[in-house]
Amino acid sequence: MPAAFEISGLRVVYPSRLGPVHALEGISLQAEDGEFISVLGPSGCGKSTLMKALAGLLPPRQGSIRIYGEPVRGPAPGVGIVFQSAVLMNWRTVLGNIMLQVEVQRLDYRAHLERARDLIRLVGIEGFEHHYPFQLSGGMQQRVSLCRALIHDPPLLLMDEPFGALDALTREMMNLELQRIWLDRRKTVLFITHSISEAVFLADRVVVLSRRPGRVQAVAQVALPRPRDLATMESPDFVRIVGELRRELQAHGGLG
Repeated sequence: MPAAFEISGLRVVYPSRLGPVHALEGISLQAEDGEFISVLGPSGCGKSTLMKALAGLLPPRQGSIRIYGEPVRGPAPGVGIVFQSAVLMNWRTVLGNIMLQVEVQRLDYRAHLERARDLIRLVGIEGFEHHYPFQLSGGMQQRVSLCRALIHDPPLLLMDEPFGALDALTREMMNLELQRIWLDRRKTVLFITHSISEAVFLADRVVVLSRRPGRVQAVAQVALPRPRDLATMESPDFVRIVGELRRELQAHGGLG
């Protein structure tokens, strides 16, 4: 089986009135099927740009991207995306927001309706199918966003700081929930975050990007047993990996 995704020599440059902005330079990275990769780096280093390029939403200036062996030349249908904001339609119910993906891609509505209900049960919001976004907590809204990203059963899930706006306790709960869902479905995940501990808790590997233009500065393996619980964060191995990543970021100006 080909790699879930393979990025080779990726370079992304944004035009601006003050001249070109070099966002990413020479990024090469691949993920195996079912792997969970977290991406860390300072603000403005190109983490979100990397995600958009992988999703086919942003054309590279140079380099290539393949998803399961197929070159990415535009929006990739086999990709689910979860943003920091849930980006829900206020006039649609939970079920209506989830099914929006089905409508946009003109998929079989009846066949995906049952899948939507299964996902609602999976993420723990059963009974809220007919509620509107304003009736949900931030954590529940992100669960809806996750369902919407998974409704068309994409093999690759891209998540751009999905829990960054949540309070600390809700964020920890959502980390546990995401791990549970990932263990159940085994999607390949690229997860962007500013939190070192979150990156380590969730990932098989953590990729550290340098300051702009973003380059792969370091890659750390996270050989911690799963499933992980909150006590994992107190284990010597977890503390060691977090410390190594923090020092790596500090050494290259990524912190402080």
